[in-house]
This record gives sequence, structure tokens and C-alpha cells, in this order.
Amino acid sequence: MKVLFINSVVDFGSTGKIVRSLADGLKEQGHEVLIAYGRHSKEPSHDTFYIGDKPSMAYHMLMSHFFGRHGLHSTKATKRLIDKIKEFKPDIIHLHNVHGYYLNVKMLLEYLATTDIRVLWTLHDAWTISGSSAYFDFHGCKVWEDGCVECNSTKDYPASLFIKRQRKNFAWKKKTISQLKNVTFITPSKWLKELGETSFLRQFPIEVVYNGIDVETFNSDNNKKREPKVLLGVANKWETRKGLEDFISLSERISEDYQIILIGLSKEQIARLPQNITGIERTANVQELVGYYASAYAFINPTYEDNYPTTNLEALACGTPVIAYDTGGNNEISNEHVIIVKQGCIDGIIDALPAIEEIDMTTFDVNSISAHTFLMNMMSFYKI
Repeated sequence: MKVLFINSVVDFGSTGKIVRSLADGLKEQGHEVLIAYGRHSKEPSHDTFYIGDKPSMAYHMLMSHFFGRHGLHSTKATKRLIDKIKEFKPDIIHLHNVHGYYLNVKMLLEYLATTDIRVLWTLHDAWTISGSSAYFDFHGCKVWEDGCVECNSTKDYPASLFIKRQRKNFAWKKKTISQLKNVTFITPSKWLKELGETSFLRQFPIEVVYNGIDVETFNSDNNKKREPKVLLGVANKWETRKGLEDFISLSERISEDYQIILIGLSKEQIARLPQNITGIERTANVQELVGYYASAYAFINPTYEDNYPTTNLEALACGTPVIAYDTGGNNEISNEHVIIVKQGCIDGIIDALPAIEEIDMTTFDVNSISAHTFLMNMMSFYKI
């Protein structure tokens, strides 16, 4: 069997690593795979196909930011991809993030609608059912008609700063996706599945498969808690919707028994932090990150928009309980080891801190969040 993956990146970021793990799992079973991607080019390999180029991506980004035309450019790159599809002749095409300024999504979907190729489409966010943003929880949806036709804000990724085009964008997405003949959508959370079922995606099968992580790397072998008690936050990009201001508010109200450490900040953000918050830039050293997770008293995730955060899983695998806002799939991970509080409720976080002492992390089933379990659950979809 031949499987073609399409994603913005490979071997990079959460979605790039997910695609790689799926591809490797299929290869181990004797299948032939190819990963087509459009950003962060790497050394060519037998199982990857880079379709992007920086000038066209820059133009695509410009047209998206100024004229709201995300997913409607990168025509030459998309033609290269379609030619590769015809050459490779996949039995299954597995779409992941098709947004990201690298692909003419409308053109690709129109082509796929003319074929009998089976399509799997993993949704890592809500971009497919939105006229603008990949997430619209934080600012809300202004008009809902089989999806978020108009978001209250178009400043979130992928930002549209001048001409919005939200209704036109939603219309072409709905039309082209609805023309697909044989597609199954996969979501990493029940939350996103239920959101999809309130949209035009309800006409297609939508299945839930929870993401997994490398539990051999993220483990509790060196789980030695520090004093003062560390309240840890980790994000690829810290901003309001990720809860940065909430951490600052929290720092003003906790006692000296606690220390806040935030990982993933920019130099400018670190310079503006209060003295009682330790800021660290994004680290590529996984073992260093594991050390922070393992030594923390609690992992705090005050995000206002997310799907099924892998940072929660990484903390749990390292033996650290989680306090998280009631956002996305946060409440689907583990009732016994994750404390859910109302969005924006700093009092809720503070009230939850003593309860962390009572959580027995030895009862957490690490295998339930492993990459192996994720792979086994996904393999059932690769059948023709």
C-alpha cells in the first residue's frame, strides 16, 4: 500500500513529528510512504518531497495578511504536488495542516475531488470550518452558519489585517471540501469532533484518535521536586491566548513557597517579566525540557485556545500533575491527574495548588498517552 502525507512541515513541531511517527510506523509494516511538505526545507530523503519555495511563500503570506487570501496561492508548488501525486499513485492521502502559506488548498481539493483516492484528514485545529482563524475560541465567532463564517477577530493566525474576505473564504472551503468523495476526518479530541459535527463536516465520518508522545524520552526516572515549588508553563509561542497575562496575575498572588518558570519566551518578553517569574527561551534540548517537567510541582496550562495539548501529556509522563483551564480537550486527558479550572479564574488555580499534594502520579497509565498506542489506534484507518 502507498500512503502520501501532506503537511506544512516534517520532523519539526508537533504536527511534523506526528507525521513522521505515522510514516515510520507504516514503513515498519512494509508499506511505501511519501511525505510532501512546504516549510522548513531539510536535506532531501527518499521518503520526503519538498514542494515549497521561499519567494512564493512570502507572496502567499503577503496576500493572506493584506487581502485575506490564505490557501489561494502557491499555485506552482501545488502543481508540483499534484504532479507528484499522479507519479506516486497513492492508495491513501493523509492530509494534516494544509494551511501555512505553502499550498493552494482550493486547487488541491478540487483535484482530489476528481479522483477516487481515499483521503484521511487529521484536523489539528478548526481552520477548515472557519472564514479566517485556525482558532476562534478566544475572540468568539460572530456568525455561525455550518461553521464560523465570520470570526470576531481576524488578527489571529492566519491573520488578515485589511481586506477580510471571511464569507468568501468560508464559502470556497465548504464547497470544495463537500465535493470530496471518500474522506474521513480524524480529530485529536472529542471537543474538536463535536465542534466539527455542528458544521458542514457532519456529512463525513469524524473519528477521535488521541495524540501520543515518546514516553521513553519523557519519563519520570529523574522526578526530583525542587524548592521552592515550581509552577511550570511551556509554550512554543507565548501570547495572550496562551495565558501569559494569567501567569503574571498568578505571580502577584502566590506566596514565596512557589516559583513560576516559563519556557518558550522571546528575549523581549523575558525582559518585561516581573522579578518573581523566571523566563527561558524555547529550548531544542529535549533532556533539558524533561528536567524542567520532572522537577516541577505542577504544570500550569492557562490556555484559552487549544485542541489536545501535548505539553500536558509531556508533564504527566514526567510525573508532574497538571492544572489547566477548561479549554479544548484539556479535560479529556485524566480526571485523576489533571485539575480543570474555569478559564481566567486565577483563584481556581490558587485553590488547586494544595490539592496537587494529594495526587498520586504512580497511578497514571503512561502507556495510554504513548506514541505506540497512538500508532496502533491510527493503523486501523490505513485500510483500503
